[in-house]
Amino acid sequence: MTTSTLSGPVRTRLWRDAAIITGRTMRHWRARPGVFAIQLLFPVLVILMMGGLLGGAIAGSAGDYILFVIPGVLAFTMLFGVETTMIAVTTDAAKTVTDRFRSLPIAPGAVLLGRVMADMLTSALEIAIITVAGLALGWRWENGLFAALLAYGLLLWLRFGLLWVGVWAGLKAGSPEAVSAAQLLAWPIGFLSTVFVDPATMPRWLGVAAEWNPLSATATAVRELFTGAYAGGQTWAAQHALATAMIAPLLLTLIFAPLAIRTFQGLNR
Repeated sequence: MTTSTLSGPVRTRLWRDAAIITGRTMRHWRARPGVFAIQLLFPVLVILMMGGLLGGAIAGSAGDYILFVIPGVLAFTMLFGVETTMIAVTTDAAKTVTDRFRSLPIAPGAVLLGRVMADMLTSALEIAIITVAGLALGWRWENGLFAALLAYGLLLWLRFGLLWVGVWAGLKAGSPEAVSAAQLLAWPIGFLSTVFVDPATMPRWLGVAAEWNPLSATATAVRELFTGAYAGGQTWAAQHALATAMIAPLLLTLIFAPLAIRTFQGLNR
């Protein structure tokens, strides 16, 4: 079920109820400012580690590597925050909060959509913080404001698709412990990509696998939009990074949003 298939009043009710759930999530963040601050500042730590410690070894100079890695860290952050969504969804289910939501007269899907909306707001704030950190370290976009805004839109679009994967996985996990194990997958998925390293430096088979990673498509497309330079690559996904960055999140949403809603509605029935 998508919002486009709903009637006007039902669609209005869905968004209204989702906004209420979004407010609930944001109040939880206000009650735990330390945890929220760590989530927001972790990407900055990644930039400092990769740029300051490894940038010279990877790219010859930390300054050159900062220009390459900022778009990559932006894409990486869109993946890395998804486990927070998974934990929240699983914890609500384990504490029967989900059951109470399902018993309320709210629109089907509003609970999940509200969670996704709240995490999208967090994503926008993370992007802003990374941008400020990048500017402080000497990074600049060179292709105009419109291209930069399109790049940020692609990042949020990727996060939207990944969030539905996280919501579905969190509902299926069954316990916070299972989610903790799933968190480990974020690192190999993030590193098996073009986020931190040019695939041209990898063995060919590994470079091909990295270029087909949806994270790579977004990272490459964002780099092209920020700089105006065509990156290219070995695969169709890399050579058409902008198209891939638009298609991959769409497919994730079309597949996992209905699965998440169906799983949520079927809990404990």
